[in-house]
Amino acid sequence: MPETCSQGRSDGAGLFDPIEIGGVRLRNRTLLPSMTTRLADDVGHVTDATIAYYRARAEGGVGLVTVEMASPEIAGKHRFRELGIYDDTFLPGLRRLVAVLHEAGAAASIQLGHGGSRARGAVSGVTPVAPSAVPTPVFEIEHEIAVPEAMSPERMRETMDAYVAAARRAQQAGFDVVELHGAHGYLISQFLSPMENTRTDSYGGTLANRARFGLEILRRIKAEVPGLAVIFRIGVEDFFPGGLTAEEGMQVGRWAERDGADAVSVTAGHYRSLPAAERMIPPMAYPAATFLDYAARMKEHVTVPVIGVGRLGDPELAARAVATGQLDVVALGRPLIADPRWVAKAQAGEPVRRCLACNHCVTDMRSGARLSCVVNPVTGREADFADASAPTGRRIVVLGAGPAGLSYASLVADGNDVTVIDRADRPGGAFRLTGLAPRFNDVAAAEPTFAAYIGELERDCRRKGVRFRFGAEATRADLHDADVVVVATGAHYRLGLGTVVPRLLHTRAARSSVAARLFASPRLRDWLYYRLRAGRGADLARRLPIGASTEVVVIGDAARAGKAREAITSAFDAALHRSSLHARTV
Repeated sequence: MPETCSQGRSDGAGLFDPIEIGGVRLRNRTLLPSMTTRLADDVGHVTDATIAYYRARAEGGVGLVTVEMASPEIAGKHRFRELGIYDDTFLPGLRRLVAVLHEAGAAASIQLGHGGSRARGAVSGVTPVAPSAVPTPVFEIEHEIAVPEAMSPERMRETMDAYVAAARRAQQAGFDVVELHGAHGYLISQFLSPMENTRTDSYGGTLANRARFGLEILRRIKAEVPGLAVIFRIGVEDFFPGGLTAEEGMQVGRWAERDGADAVSVTAGHYRSLPAAERMIPPMAYPAATFLDYAARMKEHVTVPVIGVGRLGDPELAARAVATGQLDVVALGRPLIADPRWVAKAQAGEPVRRCLACNHCVTDMRSGARLSCVVNPVTGREADFADASAPTGRRIVVLGAGPAGLSYASLVADGNDVTVIDRADRPGGAFRLTGLAPRFNDVAAAEPTFAAYIGELERDCRRKGVRFRFGAEATRADLHDADVVVVATGAHYRLGLGTVVPRLLHTRAARSSVAARLFASPRLRDWLYYRLRAGRGADLARRLPIGASTEVVVIGDAARAGKAREAITSAFDAALHRSSLHARTV
């Protein structure tokens, strides 16, 4: 790959070519965008868990790490355990975090975002403020209709001062870049939205007036914090009547460049989006590269680098978007949660652990939990796995090629002789059926997503030397001399439903509107997926013709029928920790 840096348009550039943003050199054109982790302490200080999470992504090769949204003032805090930057007391932890990112070779950014009307009083301890006193539905562990206080000119100046002070603090901490969050229904976005901004002064009405608040903050940071690069993040389309339109969003992008933005980050969606707020973080039923056309349109209006986001986790797709000049930098949020080494693996041509776009990471975090992932149980637990390692020098037989069996085989493949045996004619097990159901977690299911995930897992296993036998039973010869036998045969339906459910899922009825309404019921999904299924791995393990010294481990649904995240977690824990609540050693 060429090693020359470029500024502006990137037609013909490679995903792994360097680029500059405001004089800051990125080693490649990938970026970790801001995603709340809840890994800070109760006040907002950086913790060891915060450091471990971001270190993993930086060491995985990403070019620019954007540390999660931090409010410039306490009134803007919108989540419990939100990272803080509104006071100098946060500086020691932030300096420590930046040092780790730089040591790993990544440039460091932090998102300055103010919750506005979405900053619950229960979190901040003060009444939320916004451009106008428009009642706002808010969800932070529980639902609430917040009625913010409309900002006076003096209050707006106070908030602008806080943004500048936070940017200066970021520079003192060593950050190379700050990102102004002007998307997704937070304060700057609220000023841009005609529905949420009903002001009649110079900050309301016309688009130029509605954009004035965010652009003044941008101009002040560039003037008062010299040498600090600034990315302006704009949600170019709100997807609801009275929200910002794409045409207006492009104009705001042009103004941001005019007023000093060193890059424009293009996203879309809002908490008020129709048909649902999920459009901000498009789940699996949405097309790949959901917002790429918006980034490409912005490229026609600005000369500074354009950052794009939204279901770009297929390495070939991401590389093509850069090479064809549709964007300059690819933001990888959920893909880097699923696989922190996505960049290094993609650059080496290795399989990546594919994100399901199931939005578990988002929905679980919004319910109060620390960030986690269905397919990567290490996410949010990086410190717990710091000293974890797989066994070596063993002959291992894995019975079952579902997500738990494949995950285990992939994790232990290096340094071991591993064989995976499954009675089915292809990998995936019952997980492939999940894509045929109307819903997975709380989003509409899409079969290609599960197939891509399983396909990349199998490819990774084969690349590491794992042998597969499909359409076969394990023989005495397979098992007797094995050092470890892993039972990952999945769960079985009770009451003779083992053939009925798969047949039903393969019919049109499973994708009907009636089925969608039924599957929207958590109680029905609980019965169908968990209560009507039973793990029989322990019974099978006792009947296996194994040698006296063979260790037998039961993982996934074979140990206990449950959710996919629990099954995959048991595989990780059994492979790397050698113990788990979800894995049984027989």
